[in-house]
Amino acid sequence: MTTHQHSLSFSRGVKDAIPLLLAVAPYGVILGIQAASQGIPPWQLGLMTSMNFAGGSEFAAISLWHAPLPVLTIVMLTFLINSRHIIMGAAIAPYLKHLPLRKILPALFLMGDEGWAVSYASAVRNASGMPDAKALPLAYYLGVCFPFYPVWVLFSLAGYLLPSVQDHIQSLGLAMAFPAIFIVLLKGMWRGNQTILPWCTSLLVSAATFILVPGHSYVLAGAFSGMLVAWLQARRGV
Repeated sequence: MTTHQHSLSFSRGVKDAIPLLLAVAPYGVILGIQAASQGIPPWQLGLMTSMNFAGGSEFAAISLWHAPLPVLTIVMLTFLINSRHIIMGAAIAPYLKHLPLRKILPALFLMGDEGWAVSYASAVRNASGMPDAKALPLAYYLGVCFPFYPVWVLFSLAGYLLPSVQDHIQSLGLAMAFPAIFIVLLKGMWRGNQTILPWCTSLLVSAATFILVPGHSYVLAGAFSGMLVAWLQARRGV
């Protein structure tokens, strides 16, 4: 193992994840508060956060949680919102494809937005001059992604059991931490001027779809439009 590979250890991954954990934890609390307000039993909240592990779709599901329960609508909406993970998985696959399937599947289950962004940005930075397989060690990837799992599950349950903490979150302005951290993550994926057009296209298409089309189709519309522009740029050698 080279010195560079050794530096991308599990503990280094955890260290890189800590600032993002501080942003995710308040949103876990808010999810728990919303679940309590909808009358969802805590054991169901625990199952949802531990088995689905995708905050955006969980917020959407809880907003639809009423009798009679619209199961099909919740399932379809969950699939639509979580479909971004297909794109995320495809992007990070070259850096994990050297692993056996028995390791890849648990690793991909732990792939949340923040963990993916940090891992992918690190892999892209480190890929220059080395094989993809060495650009993202599994230990580092797990160190980045795994901490979000217990934090999300436990803090959502904490919000359920201690709903009074919502006042503290709002008064401290911690609700802004989640969007702010994504702005910071974008910086790590900046590749110069070639990034501008796909990003702007994705932003405009998703915004227009959000305004004009009911539901959450703006997630896919923005993602695929940006990918299409990036693909066209690559074909033209831009």
